[in-house]
Amino acid sequence: MIPAEPPLDAPVDVKIDWANLSYERERSRLLSEQGLGPLLDALKQAVQRSRENMLRTGIVECCRECEEEEGGSCCGAGLEEHYSGSLLLINRLLGVTLPQGLKESTSCSFLSPTGCGLLARHVLCVNYVCAKITSRIRPDQLTALRNAEGEEIFILFQVNETLRRMIRSSSVVPFRVG
Repeated sequence: MIPAEPPLDAPVDVKIDWANLSYERERSRLLSEQGLGPLLDALKQAVQRSRENMLRTGIVECCRECEEEEGGSCCGAGLEEHYSGSLLLINRLLGVTLPQGLKESTSCSFLSPTGCGLLARHVLCVNYVCAKITSRIRPDQLTALRNAEGEEIFILFQVNETLRRMIRSSSVVPFRVG
């Protein structure tokens, strides 16, 4: 049984705790669900294509420069608060270990030395490309990136909707803060 998902405005550490608890309680059932498993596999592949595209176009290096050499990237502090419990649970189902004991930072709590520590990212994180990047990459590269990102976002939507239906059908314990 999965407790009801915390509201979007709950603190991120509460949403992480819910995702971890839900994963531990229902991992086997969720992963064996006929529709969810293939969607998770498709999402992994779409994420890989998007990230390969970002690496190939030089976006990864540009973002690293901003973060490490220019005082901070677009992955700013507080961005993690926009993540829902279900999006964090999707990451757990994809094999991601979520950070515990988050500390105040000038960057998103999910940012690691090698980029985002999550596989399933918020649509803002997938879709945002700053002017500095768009001025550095060719239009055909940007088009290829946008196509890969579109596929990633579409599959993520399908995974999220499937998971939310599963959660609603098995949530009988209300969520309580504190």
